[in-house]
Amino acid sequence: MKFYVMTLFPEMIMNGMDTSIIGRAMKSGIINIETANIRDYTLEKHGKVDDYPYGGGAGMVMQAEPIYRTYEGIKKKIKGENPRVIYLTPQGKVFNQHMSEELSQEENLVFLCGHYEGVDERVLDSIVTDHVSIGDYVLTGGELPAMVMMDSIARLVPGVLNNEDSPVTESFSSGLLEYPQYSRPEEFMGEKVPQILLSGHHAKVEEWRYEKSLIRTFERRPDLLKTYHLSEKDKKILAKYNEI
Repeated sequence: MKFYVMTLFPEMIMNGMDTSIIGRAMKSGIINIETANIRDYTLEKHGKVDDYPYGGGAGMVMQAEPIYRTYEGIKKKIKGENPRVIYLTPQGKVFNQHMSEELSQEENLVFLCGHYEGVDERVLDSIVTDHVSIGDYVLTGGELPAMVMMDSIARLVPGVLNNEDSPVTESFSSGLLEYPQYSRPEEFMGEKVPQILLSGHHAKVEEWRYEKSLIRTFERRPDLLKTYHLSEKDKKILAKYNEI
């Protein structure tokens, strides 16, 4: 899988992604991240890529031409194919695990990182396929959201994680939050690992984990249960928990 990032700060992207699991995946060639500096594609001799907005107002707007030329340069590298282009913006659809799973099926993904007061609407209309937000707040640019998305998407690509079961059992993958996890030592500050996890009875362990996932979701993210199909057994578990 290959990610292309159109940005004014390529070093920010590479310094942030070239570490840990994603960094190892890049070194092994499982995924590839390439940045394209928008300033390299401007025709303005001083590298200017922004100008005042028509109609007045505060701040500057990123110009259409440098961005479009950057996009055309990327298209040449992927043999003219029209790739999926994601513009990171607070006005976009909120990113979630389902979207991450969908995007992980793409061979090439292009991210456009905006700055200043925004981007000329004409280039957005021309090249962008997806407007995406990582939450209801405003950042100084699209680089951090792009890195968040690439991290989430890349770890779903086969071979990126050592344990192939990990993406299946994590929070949100099943519609519920993940169950509590424990490691050695068996006792820490007077607190012991739940006995069921030491039993070796896999069916009972899975049942315990599911119940804890259900209760944790109810406690911390009850909004997720609005779209989750609760069985009669699930309802009884939650009803019993409410009585405690």
